[in-house]
Amino acid sequence: MTIEWKGVMPATLTQFNEDLSIDLGLMARHAQWLVENGCSALVPHGSLGEGATLSFSEKVSLQKTYVEAVPGSPIIPGIAALTTKECVDLAKAAKDNGCSGLMVLPPYQYPGDWREMKTHMSTVISATDLPCILYNNPIAYKTDFLPEQIAELAAEHENLESVKESSTDPRRIAAIRELTGDRLVLGVGVDDCALEGASMGAKFWITGVGGQLPRHNVRLWELGTSGRAEEAMELYLWMLPLLRMDTVVKFVQLLKRLQTLACPEMGYDRVRPPRLPLEGAELAETDAIIQKALASDPLATVSA
Repeated sequence: MTIEWKGVMPATLTQFNEDLSIDLGLMARHAQWLVENGCSALVPHGSLGEGATLSFSEKVSLQKTYVEAVPGSPIIPGIAALTTKECVDLAKAAKDNGCSGLMVLPPYQYPGDWREMKTHMSTVISATDLPCILYNNPIAYKTDFLPEQIAELAAEHENLESVKESSTDPRRIAAIRELTGDRLVLGVGVDDCALEGASMGAKFWITGVGGQLPRHNVRLWELGTSGRAEEAMELYLWMLPLLRMDTVVKFVQLLKRLQTLACPEMGYDRVRPPRLPLEGAELAETDAIIQKALASDPLATVSA
């Protein structure tokens, strides 16, 4: 199985019914909408998808829903859990369910040393022959995979094909390329560092805001990766207040609110506890930012 690592690959929100069960019908329609709007792959039940609050069986149902909804489009679920065994089981289930690849994260809660993290990542990567993304997000997960450590894993695992680099340091992309050459395809995973990542040679963008504004993300990425920096910057500056919502503690609530206002037919504000929906001044401030952006949408008159 092969994946062409390129383009905009949204990490998707998980939408809940009133009883907080997953609205699989809406998830399927949303997946189709994203692909229709130019997204090259989809990344379900990651951090933005509230993966830590989903049961194993719910993640399996999401995988099956996405694979059936958009046949031919790569589905690359986030693989994370408290234990290595559950990650291995989830990786194997993803293969059985027809997923195209895996985005492998360090374990929840435990930021171990390199010996432990290497063992965990190696075990999960080698659990299947699916192509894998290593997800490096030291800010969120407190585990930082250094360029030399990424190179070590790449040398030992042929199916480790790419890296979602989310350290917020665009120099990391160059540092990884320095050590690995073209062995790994590098992507960016911090929304308000996307254009910087593109300028350093990132080939794909795993985005949070892309799930709500796919046309904008696709357009920005096309401009940013084709040498049209000034055109890209104009759109980037408009998007930045929204892109920054992907980089704070309540990013799930913020982006669910964005989805509710930008494309209400595709989402709800509902979140699973311990998260709670925005309210009061926080909600008013969020709505003001979103509504100001939507009122000046530079692509509003451009046909989908």
